[in-house]
Amino acid sequence: MPEPLKYIYSKPLFESFTATIKTVVPEFDSEGYIKDIFYKDWENLELKERMRHSTHTLNKYFSKDYKVNVDHILKCVDLLKNKPKTSEYDTLAYMFFPDYIEQYGIDDYETSINAMETITQFASCEFAIRPFIIKYETQAIAQMLKWSKHKNLHVRRLASEGCRPRLPWAMALPSLKKDPSPILPILENLKDDTSEYVRRSVANNLNDIAKDNPNIVVSIVKQWIGKTEVTDKLVKHASRTLLKQGHQELMQLFGFGSIKNIKLKNFKILTPKVKIGEDLEFEFIVKNLSKSSSKIRLEYTIYYQKANGSLTPKVFKISEKEYAGNSSTTIHKKQSFKLITTRKFHLGLHKVAIVVNGNEFKTLDFNLIP
Repeated sequence: MPEPLKYIYSKPLFESFTATIKTVVPEFDSEGYIKDIFYKDWENLELKERMRHSTHTLNKYFSKDYKVNVDHILKCVDLLKNKPKTSEYDTLAYMFFPDYIEQYGIDDYETSINAMETITQFASCEFAIRPFIIKYETQAIAQMLKWSKHKNLHVRRLASEGCRPRLPWAMALPSLKKDPSPILPILENLKDDTSEYVRRSVANNLNDIAKDNPNIVVSIVKQWIGKTEVTDKLVKHASRTLLKQGHQELMQLFGFGSIKNIKLKNFKILTPKVKIGEDLEFEFIVKNLSKSSSKIRLEYTIYYQKANGSLTPKVFKISEKEYAGNSSTTIHKKQSFKLITTRKFHLGLHKVAIVVNGNEFKTLDFNLIP
């Protein structure tokens, strides 16, 4: 089992950081700083709590002048980015740099925005920028539009990732959830970006928008689809939520056509009673009765039992492929019910349904037992 990510905040990390900052601020009390980092409740803190504690502790040992402190951080960034990496999480551990800007810089827009342009090239400022968008929306969005043409790919990605209306683990942006039109010129600039890292952010931003404004995303897909293979991949990823919802116009745009000649046969649950920790198993046959091949998006929906006895659906993808004319294909699937931190299981009735090109077919029951 992999070690929890919170352990990236380790004594060697802080020893390395304090050695770096003492070259910038010789009088920095590294011994006191490290002692205060590892206070009595440290072991109980999770990842984001450790980051925030690191931020507040750093401020305790910094000066009272925000601009001076930001200058110290920027000099540290310049030194650290040239050090060889010891793991893929090296820069993630330094998320307390952008967090410092978020926590202490909200009243100094110019200093903070300029700092984020540099810091994000080392440790992403996608979370830190969001309070600034809320407080200074017109200025911040204008700045992000400029960043969308920046020479550095991390700054260009910040232009998209930072203004995602529903960025996971971050504060939402209510005005952009309601009206995402200010974001669209940024995404337009980045849709053909040379970096897949940036283009994936554009797709994720559009997927966020689709949850509140699906018609806007459908309109964009219609405009962008068929231009290049790169953009086609982007809009497909951007449409994932709407496709899972069975949006028929998008199904047709991506080549998933009529299912009048598609039949499901012998749908059965092989494990009608599933113990927690084990798998649901089911199978069915897909028949294409047409003489010509048909492109099919095949999914299944698990209707999970909730605490109040109602059922909530979650869609899982099986495949997207061409099924030959006059063909018969047996599909066998397993769905794990192992205990995980992201889902709480409730005993009792559950359901599973097969979904073909967004259309749900027959539903069968199964029971989750101790």
